[in-house]
Amino acid sequence: MKNSRSKYIRYIFFFALAVSLAACKKEYLNPNGAVADDVLLSARGLTGITVGLQKNFSTTRAGLLYAAITVNGITTNELISVNTGNTNEDRLMTGGVQVDGTNSVLLNVWTSSNKIIFDADNVINNAANLADKGLASGLIAHASIFKALALGNLSEFWEKVPAGTGQNVTFITRAEGFNKAIATIDNALALIAANPISTSFLSNIPTGVDIPNTLNALKARYALFVGNYALALSSANAVDLTKRSSLTYDAQNLNPIFEIATSTNNVIQPKNLNLGQTGANIPDAGDARIPFYTVVSTTVRINGFGAASLAPIPVYLPGEMTLIKAEAYARQATPNLGSSLTELNKVVTRPATGNVLDANYGMGAGLPSLTGPYTQQQLLDLIFKHRCIELFMSGLKLEDMRRFNQPLADRKRNFFPYPFAERDNNTNTPADPTF
Repeated sequence: MKNSRSKYIRYIFFFALAVSLAACKKEYLNPNGAVADDVLLSARGLTGITVGLQKNFSTTRAGLLYAAITVNGITTNELISVNTGNTNEDRLMTGGVQVDGTNSVLLNVWTSSNKIIFDADNVINNAANLADKGLASGLIAHASIFKALALGNLSEFWEKVPAGTGQNVTFITRAEGFNKAIATIDNALALIAANPISTSFLSNIPTGVDIPNTLNALKARYALFVGNYALALSSANAVDLTKRSSLTYDAQNLNPIFEIATSTNNVIQPKNLNLGQTGANIPDAGDARIPFYTVVSTTVRINGFGAASLAPIPVYLPGEMTLIKAEAYARQATPNLGSSLTELNKVVTRPATGNVLDANYGMGAGLPSLTGPYTQQQLLDLIFKHRCIELFMSGLKLEDMRRFNQPLADRKRNFFPYPFAERDNNTNTPADPTF
């Protein structure tokens, strides 16, 4: 994030302190209503909140991004816990009943997601009242990105998700959670179509996130997750694959993967050079994505998007959109296996350019084209394999393993128990899954 944005970051810290109560209750009341009202009614205050959303999502060990990558990576064997003293990560690695409602890494995902949704709703609901509609659409669109990401993470890890915020909230299904994220995105896309985002708004938020492309990319992701393949395909096609969208960092706000894991080698690291894949899913010899994501320094270490303190982390990769197209073609009511293979080969054959400034950050497999012919199931198997490699440490693999019917034995849990902090304060908390 740019240093020029620090005034907004400081502003949101004071706001957050004023409005927050226990995160487990998802009720963030404010003991100083006048201050909160001023914040929620002013363009500057709402900008401060939405900048804070990005910071709270993308930085620190308690941030949603790092916690979700850790939970997902360890659970799906992408990552290992390298220090048994890190009890919560170590229990994730053991899996099963060892992962319970006391796990602090899971609690970070839960509380961070719910706080982001609460703050995003404040921006979305109050920005609509601003006279400057270009500023309002920017605020709503930016906040909607992080609300959608929070809803998506809750819906990936838990069978049911809170329907809203407040005490004793009810729960909705995870499919409804994904669809709620899509509805949030649709609202944002409609607003920016009617009122293009003002340059004044863009000059006062961190650089890096391409708002329109990110909204469409997340819509494609979550449409795929709920099996709406036509919507997934059209949304992925709406993304400009020559553009990047990433979370950026500075000296005050470091890349959390580097800060917590890479620089210390004391928390998480890749399981092996196969990225934890086994059998037919092991990467092909010469796949250039392996040295992109990993480096050997005595042991296998994190590289790629966690290699440096200021390394940007993509909100989505162009390769994800291409693989969404491949999967949507293969799964639609009348499968189009030819188009599916064409899209898959765009990922398989993309060279590793070494140019970290290109849209795919210089990453590519650099493999020979797949020639087929393939059955639908064979294509889906190949798409899963290449999603696991292309999207390593993206926090998406657990959803992929379920969607592609991978064996339960290949993951440490299928869904997670609800945090005790939620159960102890909400009588509507659902029963925990058995696995």
